[in-house]
Amino acid sequence: MGLEGKRALITGGTAGIGAEAARLFVADGIEEVVIAGRDEERGAAAVADIGGPVRFVRADLGDLESVAALASEAGDVDILVNNAAAFPTAPTLDQTVEGFEMMFDTNVRGLFFLTKALVPAMLAKGDGAIVNTTTIAAHVGVPGAPVYSATKAAVAGLTRAWAAEWSSQGVRVNSISPGPTITEGVVVEWGEGVKDLGSTMPIGRTAKPEEIAEAILFLASPRASYVTGTTLAVDGGGSFH
Repeated sequence: MGLEGKRALITGGTAGIGAEAARLFVADGIEEVVIAGRDEERGAAAVADIGGPVRFVRADLGDLESVAALASEAGDVDILVNNAAAFPTAPTLDQTVEGFEMMFDTNVRGLFFLTKALVPAMLAKGDGAIVNTTTIAAHVGVPGAPVYSATKAAVAGLTRAWAAEWSSQGVRVNSISPGPTITEGVVVEWGEGVKDLGSTMPIGRTAKPEEIAEAILFLASPRASYVTGTTLAVDGGGSFH
């Protein structure tokens, strides 16, 4: 798909969708993939498992100093995949201030300032691709996840605004909107309920992480050269159900 000679940063890249995206980038011949996450052991394991030109950088997107350090460690990248997310979900009446702040700090604030730090180099080259991960819950009501849904709706809004700001200068910005997907983090948070939610999709099942990662690869690649400002639903038909 034309990723030769490119460098990428994938946040939340040590497991699940992010790790599968890194694997696809490597298979497509990318020069280097930096995967960011909060756990050193998981990062080392992911580097060993994926193989190839993969480098781990420890980072917490909820901490702005860590965000700045990540941008410095990653250096100039051609592709940024904003995939990291916090989701201590709760119904509105049970939502704590701490959980609310964690989700907005990580999912919106951290994503915003990481992008702000990395996009100038893309603009200087007149070439770059940013792919943000949202969720079906950003535009379809899901009980028990109002704050998480709100953070991801904000990310969809940033996608459109950034595309309007930067597309004429060669930097494309898009989002993917996954439906219910079986990943370690999702299972920890939602338990078997994610499978129940997947069964309600028109396609009748949950997604595998690699199915979502294929959409990231497409939007990051030159094959999507005329695609910007859009959110690609990868949700088994859930967004129109």
